Amino acid sequence: SGWEDHPGGSVIFTHAGDDCTDIFTAFHPVSALKSMDVFEIGELDETVIPPALLANKLKPEKQKEFERAYRTLRAKIVSLGLFNASTAFYTKTLLINLSILGVAVYLASFRSFVVNMIGAAILGLFFQQSGWLAHDYTHHQVCKDRVLGDKIALFVMNVCQGFSVQWWKSKHNAHHAVPNLHASCAGASDGDPDIDTMPFLAWTLKMAESAQGSKFGQHMIHWQAFLYFPLLLLARLAWAHQSWVFVFGGYGQHSVKGAALDQKKMQYPTAEKVLLVVHYFLYFLILRQMPFFTAVAYFLVSQTSCGLYLALVFGLGHNGMAVYPADQRPDFWKLQVSTT
Repeated sequence: SGWEDHPGGSVIFTHAGDDCTDIFTAFHPVSALKSMDVFEIGELDETVIPPALLANKLKPEKQKEFERAYRTLRAKIVSLGLFNASTAFYTKTLLINLSILGVAVYLASFRSFVVNMIGAAILGLFFQQSGWLAHDYTHHQVCKDRVLGDKIALFVMNVCQGFSVQWWKSKHNAHHAVPNLHASCAGASDGDPDIDTMPFLAWTLKMAESAQGSKFGQHMIHWQAFLYFPLLLLARLAWAHQSWVFVFGGYGQHSVKGAALDQKKMQYPTAEKVLLVVHYFLYFLILRQMPFFTAVAYFLVSQTSCGLYLALVFGLGHNGMAVYPADQRPDFWKLQVSTT
């Protein structure tokens, strides 16, 4: 079908065989519509119900009215300029983030273990806040010029946060496309990578049942209410590793099924590699101010505190919301509202 030529990468497979009207609008600028004519193969006959599991089913008139109302509301919000970003706000936020980093670096220069650990927790906050800032830039919410937005994102994400921009786009676009859906089958691309956490955490009974053949999985799921926050302390370390493997290769998981395709489409491969190395070099310069064991503790506290700060946000924002099997997902609008 040529879908592997999709500029946005593997995220297109999250809705394969389904109605992509609203997800396309959410993910693309208006200018992308001009490129669609060459892909037209006909008009959909909605009097025919396709047999495919995730195919665009015949929609009752009430559902069509519901979707038209949401599309009208979105168009009105856009016309009012409510999605327009404030350059002053994002400039201020970036400067505040850098000031947080400055405090963390300053406290690392003290010859006090306690002060150093406070600095490490503050550095973890810097990582977390850089993640939110980079999130908006990588989703092209801030700059109308997408190339400029990507360049700022490379600084905030790769240098400040230590994550790859392309890895983040690959993983997080899939998350937003199918939030809180667990894949219809092993190897499918229709699941949310953020809840692909078996055998450590199960978000539905169906996911828990998949651990029946593993004593370790059964043990983890049995105690997951108590293990949730301790496990998520390691979230940043896991993502940093996945990000490094995505860019440089090596042993480990990529976190998304279509990672191989997305790696080939990396827009700034050299910059990604260089800036990730810069991140860890600067990290090393902070750590070298301290005795060895203090530096190890500083590294672990900064990493795990960031994991905790992240968990406090997405634990409330997503993990406590509805979770669906991918083959039973609601329409785009209900999915977004009920899972976030």
